[in-house]
Amino acid sequence: MKRGLPLRTGRANPVRRARLGMGPIGARLMLVGLAAALGAAASARAADATFGPAPFSAARPGPAPAGWEFVTLPNKPDKTAYSIVDLEGKSVLKVASEHAYGNLAHVLDAPLMRGTRLEWQWRVDKLNEKADITVKSGEDSSAKLCLSFALPSDKLSFGERTKLRLARMALGTDVPTETLCYLWDDKLPKGTEMVNVFTTRIRQVVLRSRGDPLGQWQTERRDVAADYQRLFGKESGGELPPISELIVSADSDNTGGSSLAYFGDIKLTEPP
Repeated sequence: MKRGLPLRTGRANPVRRARLGMGPIGARLMLVGLAAALGAAASARAADATFGPAPFSAARPGPAPAGWEFVTLPNKPDKTAYSIVDLEGKSVLKVASEHAYGNLAHVLDAPLMRGTRLEWQWRVDKLNEKADITVKSGEDSSAKLCLSFALPSDKLSFGERTKLRLARMALGTDVPTETLCYLWDDKLPKGTEMVNVFTTRIRQVVLRSRGDPLGQWQTERRDVAADYQRLFGKESGGELPPISELIVSADSDNTGGSSLAYFGDIKLTEPP
């Protein structure tokens, strides 16, 4: 109702109802139809709330689906292998790393809102037992899922801006301002949160560790905004920057070890 228009009350005008071709039964049918339409609209909104890459389960065995790009460093000749395979009758992403490095990245331009959730399934069939993410010589992961955020660099301290600028110059690429990674680790207990030993631009959360069974699917659901605020909120001043990239990763170059993991569909969901 527009502000300023009078609210009419009382019994409906029978002449007007007749002109609309609507008796009492017709009015009920109209209300039923309206409820169905509203329900369909709500379902459409719920469907639209899920965003991110196309599901791996819809892809055929072979290379990673369109939209995913392999990203590595110039001094890393051995590359982590990513491919779609059929596992137990379902298409999933296989991630195999043997003395190798490399990430599979998917560009996004999505708002981070309070209640934004990240959901996925993963399993590790072989852990890199040499990995130890608390030291540079052991900083490898058997399976890792990361989100990068486009926080304006002027939010960072002068020292952090300088290090970020030097990293971008050295690598010749646009290094993200902030990256949050969820890890399947070999040594640290679940729930461990820490800054990456190589750069403060990456913060990490250990979700699975040695006590979790190998070769079995595990389902994760994370409140991304809550995790972001806890790990980056101080430097962002409470701002929730857009999500710029989704990254699947495993590496074994620092330890010379090897690992094997699989990822199911990855979904980002906005709050209703």
